[in-house]
Amino acid sequence: MQQDLGVRAIRQFDERTLEITWSDEKTCRYDVVNLRRRCPCALCLDEWTRKPILKPEAIDESIRPVRIDSVGRYALSIKFSDGHGTGIYTYQMLRELNPQ
Repeated sequence: MQQDLGVRAIRQFDERTLEITWSDEKTCRYDVVNLRRRCPCALCLDEWTRKPILKPEAIDESIRPVRIDSVGRYALSIKFSDGHGTGIYTYQMLRELNPQ
């Protein structure tokens, strides 16, 4: 049975860390550069094989989110300072990236 995930709060923990508090009160921290490198969009990840297209070294260490929006009740859309913003980060994906 899949857990009903929801976001209670999102905040910038420090210059490079995004903190999400989930509806189950669990708090997770995410390195924003790593989130950009793990973008799940079709430009960054092959839709059929799920293999990365994006080369991690192509993402500068100074990248930061400039806008975060909710996508329905299941995901976040993050626009980054490099102009990229097509990735939809599902709550399930985010929890799997940070299984503390």
